Amino acid sequence: MVVFNGMLKIKICEAVNLKPTPWSLRHAVGPRPQTFLLDPYIALNVDDFRIGQTSTKQKTNSPAWNDEFVTDVSNGRKIEMAVFHDAPIGYDDFVANCTIQFEDLLQNGSRHFEDWVNNFSSSNPAAAGPGCSVNSPESYVTRCPGTPTPC
Repeated sequence: MVVFNGMLKIKICEAVNLKPTPWSLRHAVGPRPQTFLLDPYIALNVDDFRIGQTSTKQKTNSPAWNDEFVTDVSNGRKIEMAVFHDAPIGYDDFVANCTIQFEDLLQNGSRHFEDWVNNFSSSNPAAAGPGCSVNSPESYVTRCPGTPTPC
């Protein structure tokens, strides 16, 4: 198994078409729960260690963050991203998550990875995941996916 040692720089750019889970709709009122807007944020872990969390974006299912996280990693095996709805009362609601193996990022020998992450799992099969850029040592994001200009 390949492990990663070095500085990791990650920029979470945006998510599109996030879908509320049935659990997050439990307090929705009215006849159109499909129009329910989330208050999403992403929790970011390397292995089992929290390295950061994006800000919460209010009332949107296509949030843009452009939040950047930098951390030193020793023997890192995976990056985990989990999308949550910031619930006003009680625990925050899980929306979707994904795991990216460092081995998959490093196999092409590049020090930079930039792409949409589409392998999010959710209790709602229609949920789409966030786009992100994952950067290994001394590399920088120049563009966010789907945008013509630098973030």
